[in-house]
Amino acid sequence: MSSKQAPQTNLWTSGAAYEAYVGRWSRLVAKEFMRWLNVSPESRWLDAGCGTGALIQTILQQMAPAWVSGIDGSDRFAAMAKDNIDDPRAAIAVGDIQALPVKHESFDVAVSGLVITHVAAPQRAIDEMARAVRPGGMAAVYVWDYAENMQFMRHFWSAAAALDPRAVELDEGRRFSISNPPGLTELFENAHLDDIQVRSIDVPTHFRDFDDFWSPFLGGVGPAPNYVQSLTEDQRAALQESIRAGLPFAPDGSIPLIARAWAIRGRR
Repeated sequence: MSSKQAPQTNLWTSGAAYEAYVGRWSRLVAKEFMRWLNVSPESRWLDAGCGTGALIQTILQQMAPAWVSGIDGSDRFAAMAKDNIDDPRAAIAVGDIQALPVKHESFDVAVSGLVITHVAAPQRAIDEMARAVRPGGMAAVYVWDYAENMQFMRHFWSAAAALDPRAVELDEGRRFSISNPPGLTELFENAHLDDIQVRSIDVPTHFRDFDDFWSPFLGGVGPAPNYVQSLTEDQRAALQESIRAGLPFAPDGSIPLIARAWAIRGRR
């Protein structure tokens, strides 16, 4: 099985498609992530790679911040974040998180959710987050456990690789070598952060039926959906049936899975 053309492996353009694909699950992780960080009220926050605003909304709802600045490299995602967030304590801007357009030591906390694996220079992004927080301030990120327990993606890529050897090279579990405790810890150590702690966060990803599982892969946002778009109709149907055969259906036709994220925090 070979596709019509090689897909672009990172195409983050549509906020609505991103929400349907992984954004809705990110919101569940964000709630537990905030509880774990346990930051004092009235703190100044930076969200590096804010996407559609899921993490900012959680900060505003749970953490009583004095201020939240969101930076994202996609003008479309930043626009959707602005539409989603109507709060005088928050502002969204377009910018590169590998060269954050913020002053040194201007925040109490710098966070990033599901972004670090998708930038060209992850170490530079973590260094920038560390630069942005005051001495004693916190930097923290979370990423999907692509290699093992981001289960709906694992089912997708396992089926795709069995049909198309090229898919092995596109699999996030293979490409994103930092999406695990050792990889994340090395980034934080290299940024000279102290008191580094790592934990897993598991959230349920329950799909009503196979259509609910499959339809987000048709949105064209992210490596897996973009790969689906590159396939012919027959190839897509073969992949669909291969995935269906490997899923753990409940008696009512639903698909109970989990999504694991790895979270890390450190102090400057």
